[in-house]
Amino acid sequence: MAADYTDIDIAPFIDHALLIPTATSKQVEQWCEEADRFHFAAVCVYPTYVKQAAELLHGKKPKVCTVIGFPTGATTSATKLYEAQEAVENGATELDVVINLGWLKAGNTDNVHQEIAEICEETGQTVKVILETNLLTDAEKRLAAEICMDAGAAFLKTSTGWNGAVTVEDVRLLKEVTQDRVGIKASGGIRTIDQALDLIMAGATRLGTSRSIDLLHQRHKLDKSE
Repeated sequence: MAADYTDIDIAPFIDHALLIPTATSKQVEQWCEEADRFHFAAVCVYPTYVKQAAELLHGKKPKVCTVIGFPTGATTSATKLYEAQEAVENGATELDVVINLGWLKAGNTDNVHQEIAEICEETGQTVKVILETNLLTDAEKRLAAEICMDAGAAFLKTSTGWNGAVTVEDVRLLKEVTQDRVGIKASGGIRTIDQALDLIMAGATRLGTSRSIDLLHQRHKLDKSE
């Protein structure tokens, strides 16, 4: 399918992610330089590197994104809120927050809603809620999507990448549920340009990936082969 949509510029969709445990300050510098050079939507780094990324990208187009409650979502609501507020104070304008999956599966939907709503209200920034779709049933995905949209989320994000890769089917499901009311961030295991284009055509408005430069190289080769 992707070959029919090769005119799509994927760079503005990309959240250039540096979320390996061994990430260094030097790599953050590289990721920020690449994001600015290739006009990516954002750089996504761990909270400890938010201040550095914000300084490097000051006055530039790419946004500074970080992860909250990552990767399990099982920290307390107070901890998540503090982590989110501190990240914003340090310069983050986008927060990728992992929901409490245990609460969702146990039916504690009020707790899930309250936690996300509080982060949205108290930070006033763009919140992308990570649903971790590979660990949910389709019914749970739909429920989580509705809860998070009602709580004020600006995006629904499929995955952390720690529990399997994103699927086109999950993006389509979220597209059906959201009806364009919020953005959809596809993330986890995006390795090929065909996969990236298929996810965009399915409804993804952002792509979270650490392979951004490789995807651009693949795209360049695809363009040359036409």
